[in-house]
Amino acid sequence: MEKRYAKLFDRVKAAVIDSLFIMASIYVITSIFSQFENIPAYVKIIVSAFVFVLYDPIFTSCWGATIGHSQSGIVVRNEDNLDENITFPIAIIRFIVKVFLGWISLLTITGNEKKKAIHDYVAKSVVIIVDK
Repeated sequence: MEKRYAKLFDRVKAAVIDSLFIMASIYVITSIFSQFENIPAYVKIIVSAFVFVLYDPIFTSCWGATIGHSQSGIVVRNEDNLDENITFPIAIIRFIVKVFLGWISLLTITGNEKKKAIHDYVAKSVVIIVDK
């Protein structure tokens, strides 16, 4: 069976859903912390930063997809073995490049057969459509 690579719309949709999920998560964490008087502001900032930084790499390496990816019907896979997720260290690197380059990286997917963004080239990953 031929693999179908995720298009720009699928990936943008996933990014929007993930952004909303991260914002909601940080809001919930902040609300929980507000119930306690003695939690320093730097702890709140560190926890929120961890949610932002680790959400994508943990979900991508453990389950092959973030919540946004799952809702969009796409998964991130190791380019050399499409049955494998990328590893956590590779997922961290992929996320850092994605954040550093922003939408520029994502917009490069239209120029190649496998619809790879710059961060996919760095991580040797591909984003494919899954049959539901």
